Amino acid sequence: MIVFHEPSEVPPGFGPCIVAIGKFDGVHSGHRAVIDRARVSAAEAGARVVAVTFDRNPLSLLSPGLCPEPLSSLDQKLGLLADAGVDATLVLRFDDALAALEPREFVELVLVHALHARRVMVGDDFRFGRGGAGDPALLTALGTEHGFAVDVVGDVQGGGRRVSSSWVRDLLAAGDVEGAARLLGRPHGVQGEVVHGLKRGRELGFPTANLATDAEGFVPADGVYAGWLIDLGPTGAPTPSTTRYPAAISVGTNPTFDDVPVRQVEAYVLDETGLQLYGHRVHVQFTHRVRGMVAFEGIDALIAQMDADVAEVRRLLS
Repeated sequence: MIVFHEPSEVPPGFGPCIVAIGKFDGVHSGHRAVIDRARVSAAEAGARVVAVTFDRNPLSLLSPGLCPEPLSSLDQKLGLLADAGVDATLVLRFDDALAALEPREFVELVLVHALHARRVMVGDDFRFGRGGAGDPALLTALGTEHGFAVDVVGDVQGGGRRVSSSWVRDLLAAGDVEGAARLLGRPHGVQGEVVHGLKRGRELGFPTANLATDAEGFVPADGVYAGWLIDLGPTGAPTPSTTRYPAAISVGTNPTFDDVPVRQVEAYVLDETGLQLYGHRVHVQFTHRVRGMVAFEGIDALIAQMDADVAEVRRLLS
């Protein structure tokens, strides 16, 4: 997938394009419904599928107090858009200059001059331009003037509720990774570099890969999870690997020892000895929640529970 970081990077004659616009946080099933519709339209028109998104949630600038924690980092989002079949993504830097554009200016800069849009896909809650003055009706009118059609894609419903990034976030915050996966269409994951920890897991017989505290992606509620660790290879490697291992995953602050100041994600890879992951980037996927995080009275009780956790993880992943 080609990535452009401003409209001027799009080469002349790049279009025609079928464009899907949105924040695409998490690229959940609702987002993919928009992208799938764009792909069908592009196949019929012999055009490219282009996603237009932002480098951050616009609320981080417009109303920071209301801005939620993102489900995915920009890099994760770009990977998910590529997996969804997008040919190119234009990532707009959401700053004061972009926020100040009038709706017409936004359309002409991005959709007309840069992308030569033939058709534009948006959700019914789409707003654009200074102060959110633009809506699908105005976009349709501007499209008629500039020669592109507009499709307003209705919400994807799940259990009588609109599928949204907020709903996914609520489920993850409650530890319901299975419910989140149903909305996402895949297990939720976080990724980051494996760093040295206190090595307490190794001392207890369960060596873990500890993710750096700046790991990308929304970290679910404290607890123990079943899932997968995908080794992406050494940080900075030109061609990432994708070796996948079953794993028991812990999220929290190690309450038994009370010596971890911030929440951390650590994964114990099942049935692997001598695995060297320090300095590697890994993707950790959460498939099932095993239990919440509790403090144990003594190391023997903790080890017994860890044995039970690993057995349950093995059963869930079999």
